[in-house]
Amino acid sequence: MVKSRFTRSNYDSYFYHKKLGDGSWVYLLLYVDDMLIAAKSMLIIDDLKKQLSGEFEMKDLGAAKKILGMEIHKDHKGGKLFLSQKKYIEKVLERFGLHEAKAVTTPLGAHFKLSSNLSPKPKEEKKFMARVPYASAVGSLMYAMVCKGHWEAVKWILRYLRGTTDVGLVYDQSANPSGNIVGFVDFDFTGDLDKRRSTIGYVFTLSGCAISWKATLQSTVALSTTEVEYMKITKAVKEALWLKG
Repeated sequence: MVKSRFTRSNYDSYFYHKKLGDGSWVYLLLYVDDMLIAAKSMLIIDDLKKQLSGEFEMKDLGAAKKILGMEIHKDHKGGKLFLSQKKYIEKVLERFGLHEAKAVTTPLGAHFKLSSNLSPKPKEEKKFMARVPYASAVGSLMYAMVCKGHWEAVKWILRYLRGTTDVGLVYDQSANPSGNIVGFVDFDFTGDLDKRRSTIGYVFTLSGCAISWKATLQSTVALSTTEVEYMKITKAVKEALWLKG
């Protein structure tokens, strides 16, 4: 890519870009052996694909419809891009026997208060959890074996996904014509029942939809809500600087 006069991003090593003579850009994103190419001109894309085909064996799948488990739908006239994981979610629900479960409307019920104190103690509960695919289910959710209470929470999340398989990310050019990135950040104070740490979360949007988000426990215990405010802003600002780059 460098030999072809592409510049590798200092912020994401899988991202390459090149400015063309007419002022437009061509972008190439590479993830292991999956590749996406974007440019305003189809001729530019075709030329780049021919050039890459001469360097190594590759298969042209045409217009991007799916990558890394994400389905891609484009509305050129409306200026919208739609991303979803419907098929992946349906496969996960089928795997854990919840494809016909009753859907719920929230990602997690407020009545769930999870902590390590809920770890199985009676023999009956330990036997029950030994049969539950908790770790496997959480692993599936992390890309979308503690106790019975935690397993009920995981099932709740899967039931939420059951009712939202058709929901996706919609990027609409008209939603934010300025092209600015907009960020939001929030926290709970000492919400962790085990070590009294706080959870902070942020989300950044572009064209009216999320492009970066995170919710995580702080590594240290905050002594006041003011201290948590500084912690959350620091996390969000670092992400904003990275996104700006």
